[in-house]
Amino acid sequence: MYWLVLVLSGVLEAVWATALGRSEGLSRLLPSVVFGVALAASMAGLAFAMRGLPIGTAYAVWVGIGAALTAGYAMWAGEEPVSVVRVLLLAGIVGCVVGLKLTH
Repeated sequence: MYWLVLVLSGVLEAVWATALGRSEGLSRLLPSVVFGVALAASMAGLAFAMRGLPIGTAYAVWVGIGAALTAGYAMWAGEEPVSVVRVLLLAGIVGCVVGLKLTH
């Protein structure tokens, strides 16, 4: 259960990071509301997951999922350049997150 909540919280991290970027400094209402709700839910999920997982592992997995999804979405949406090197580096982050899960 802790791992599932942690993964969902990592996905919500990507949601709030993307919404923050689109809020134009929290000046646009809808992206700002999405940011706030996703941030609160993401943090609550991370806090819950840390009840049953080591702090370092939980935080690294949460950040890794959020960073990889945020960067991947930005590339998919055309907001950031796509290159083989960037895709391989993001795959490396995903591989490290999977490795942390497998060694837990």
